Amino acid sequence: MLGDYRIVGRRASEIAASVEQGVGTGRLEPGQLLPPLRELAAELGVNPNTVAAAYRTLRERGVIETAGRRGSRVRPRPATTVRGSLRIEAPEGVRSVEKGNPDPALLPPLGEALAAAARRNAEEPVLYGRAPVDEDFARLARAALDADGVPDGPIAVTSGSLDATERVLAAHLKPGDTVAVEDPGWGSLLDLVPALGLRPVPVAVDDDGPLPGAVEGALRGGARALIVTCRAQNPTGAAVSAARAAELREVLGGRPEVLLVEDDHGHGFVDLPAHPLAGVTDRWAFVRSVAKAYGPDLRLATLTGDAVTIDRVLGRQGLGPGWVSLLLQRAVVHLWETGAVDARAVARAYGDRRDALVRALARRGVEAHGRSGMNVWVPVADETGAVARMLHAGWAVAPGARFRMMAGPGIRVTVSGLAPADIEALADAVAAAAGPMPARGYA
Repeated sequence: MLGDYRIVGRRASEIAASVEQGVGTGRLEPGQLLPPLRELAAELGVNPNTVAAAYRTLRERGVIETAGRRGSRVRPRPATTVRGSLRIEAPEGVRSVEKGNPDPALLPPLGEALAAAARRNAEEPVLYGRAPVDEDFARLARAALDADGVPDGPIAVTSGSLDATERVLAAHLKPGDTVAVEDPGWGSLLDLVPALGLRPVPVAVDDDGPLPGAVEGALRGGARALIVTCRAQNPTGAAVSAARAAELREVLGGRPEVLLVEDDHGHGFVDLPAHPLAGVTDRWAFVRSVAKAYGPDLRLATLTGDAVTIDRVLGRQGLGPGWVSLLLQRAVVHLWETGAVDARAVARAYGDRRDALVRALARRGVEAHGRSGMNVWVPVADETGAVARMLHAGWAVAPGARFRMMAGPGIRVTVSGLAPADIEALADAVAAAAGPMPARGYA
């Protein structure tokens, strides 16, 4: 069953560590069936309850999954296999369009904002016991949320949108619970869910966001939470339209117990309006990172939601990091108050590059998706071959395996570093690498 790998240990922690070591070294492969509880217990000379406790620990860590009588097996993508490791390092002479970074030229300078925050700190030092959210930050963040129709709720600040999502999921779910996630979707999120001991279930998307039927199926199958990207969905560029939002609200309307998490990281660099779903369920959270519009290293996101959710997040945050630096919060306040980012101009800059590439690919008969944001998703017949052919042509693209569960193969191209003169050459390379168009697209 396990080939030449032998699980060892007398205590549950030792048995779990032995399995994790096998997974981490690759000697236990994804999908590998593990011995039944009693069989392994007899082999190790321990009580079956000890093995059961070890397997429970491994499930909670996202290393294995159990399917009733079909037994326990290593997860297809265990938490120890980080999707971010599926990168293509561009060798010398190869252009990288795979990292998903914003264009540094479109980010505001931070010097004056940080200096303004430092001056205020000199006058009003931040010491222990202060409220975790700056008053001006909360006021401006709430005004922006109000403008987009996000329901009223308390404000929290987290270290980015992934931190917010992790805290919200941990506040309500327990290991083994199922979470509906977009497929293809953000690779870091697809890693995070099993790392929390939760079970991701894929929800297909198109250019307008998650498909209502797929969401309904996931919820009917027992999903306790749903995570939706409002705009600039990574990797497809999908943006939830008004019509799609209405359909999703109808699906969620009869399920008030579902935890809804919305990621609006596109705020500030996408010109399509947001159509929030927040408030249709009893427990909800809405998060906005400043990473793409103001700079990834600010490590800051606005989080709002129902009172219970935000209270739990703030309570747990207070027992860990305590708060996100008020210096950084005040620096972002300065950027907001001075209009350091012209959101429409930034959105137009990314949109021009993205649309130009999609049009160039269409002229070559290549299907491509990129309704918003800074990425273009191209379905391909042979993902590995397409990535290799792109490298040979002088371009490093992101392999779709980083972003998908059940969705068809594809590649992601980030347009933020492109100049107009790059478009035709890149489109030629993609068209040559993509091969015949897949039958089912990316949904």
